[in-house]
Amino acid sequence: MRGHSPARQGKSHPIDRTKDDMTVRTRIAPSPTGDPHVGTAYIALFNLCFARQHGGQFILRIEDTDQLRSTEESEQMILDSLRWLGLEWDEGPDVGGPHGPYRQSERGDIYAEYARQLVEAGHAFKCYRTSEELDELREARKAAGMHVALKPADLALPAEEHARREKAGWPHVVRMQVPATGSCVIEDMLRGQIEVDWAQVDAQILLKSDGMPTYHLANVVDDHLMGITHVLRGEEWINSAPKHQLLYEYFGWPMPRLCHMPLLRNPDKSKLSKRKNPTSINYYRRMGFLPQAVINYLGRMGWSMPDEREKFSLDEMMSHFDIQRVSLGGPVFDLEKLTWLNGVYIREDLDNKAFLEALMEWAFNEEYVSQILPQVRPRVETLSQVAPLAGHFFSGLPSIDEASFEEVKLSREEMLKLLQFLIWRFELVPSWYKEALLEEVKTLAGHFELKMKVLLAPVFIAITGSSTSTSVMDAMTILGSDMTRARLRHAIEVLGGISKKQAKRFEKEFRELE
Repeated sequence: MRGHSPARQGKSHPIDRTKDDMTVRTRIAPSPTGDPHVGTAYIALFNLCFARQHGGQFILRIEDTDQLRSTEESEQMILDSLRWLGLEWDEGPDVGGPHGPYRQSERGDIYAEYARQLVEAGHAFKCYRTSEELDELREARKAAGMHVALKPADLALPAEEHARREKAGWPHVVRMQVPATGSCVIEDMLRGQIEVDWAQVDAQILLKSDGMPTYHLANVVDDHLMGITHVLRGEEWINSAPKHQLLYEYFGWPMPRLCHMPLLRNPDKSKLSKRKNPTSINYYRRMGFLPQAVINYLGRMGWSMPDEREKFSLDEMMSHFDIQRVSLGGPVFDLEKLTWLNGVYIREDLDNKAFLEALMEWAFNEEYVSQILPQVRPRVETLSQVAPLAGHFFSGLPSIDEASFEEVKLSREEMLKLLQFLIWRFELVPSWYKEALLEEVKTLAGHFELKMKVLLAPVFIAITGSSTSTSVMDAMTILGSDMTRARLRHAIEVLGGISKKQAKRFEKEFRELE
């Protein structure tokens, strides 16, 4: 497959990776579409350690091509949470560098040019199929018992119809050409050769109808222009590797070496998810975990020091790092084990002065306390009343049981549904502020035909641990999205949890609400 001359690159200058003294460059490319995930920190940690082991560089790139869900607030949380853990990058949107811009939303012209090259070379095509037509194609294939991906030939329109839609300016996407038969062999640093059947690889969209690239095009173009030499990413990307390898061949570029890391798992071996485990870095920060303990624990996820010791610093991990010591068995993210390790750090690494400093940085700092004072001051007559009234602002999960909800004038199933609906609605809130939360609560009050006071009664207990405390709406705003949702989930578990049958029923009703 032939190569192509490089498109206009803006400020990006690809590094020559043919030299023996190649500089190792790794990257992390999180999406700013929600709370910063521990999985992002896990992959960032291993990319950083691999780069430092080889005297190389680590780059942070923001994948914000999802214009509807990406927010500046989420991007800042990613930067803050990774820095809290002690992970520093050599190039990125906030520190600059010679290969910027480092936000994909600012690189649109670059992707459009490379997509154009692919179309002109016959390696990609404009697809004018509507979403309804695509659904019909998929249903027809399913009914016929065909379990292969949609290929270019399946998507092709009659020449006259294609020309008509193009002339009329119909919305279209750009898709890549992929083989219909045979297989693709991927070389992986940990797994050796991986063979993927081309029949399972679809004609991937490269450029969306809004002109923004999908991950697949942006990932390949950016990695090349930014001189990335090694890509360490989660194993969920294995099935996408053939598309990426094919794009490198189409462009005539050398491909970075791939390393697919094992996914973090829940104790039941399922993929780590917020439905079973707190996954946001912000949650662990708000719960009072020490950053050195969290990064130490993430380092133990599928990797071990040469002497097998449990406790080690980030500097020690970087100096002893060897990617071949990564185990492919799914590492279990065990909250109890992390809590134990955090206690070891508090007892062994913090004297009284350092312990006090950690407490002040955690919650007893002016920025956080100043948000709480307006909630407390009008409600107290002596200073000794502050701690009982404001304790929920300085604690983790409230100490509640099923009896705590006895005075609520709702059935157990009604409370479970209400709390679950609230979690789901809050997950859709792009920016966490009181007015936005209040709108969601009002929406649910209307749906359940309940007065606000009745609807908020179980929420009050779930969030504050009491039926009498500061404003629950203000409390949720101050506590933040991670802690708020964690406390709502905790209340659901206290109330006996939601069965699979209930979950299906709730999900169906919730979709109707949307």
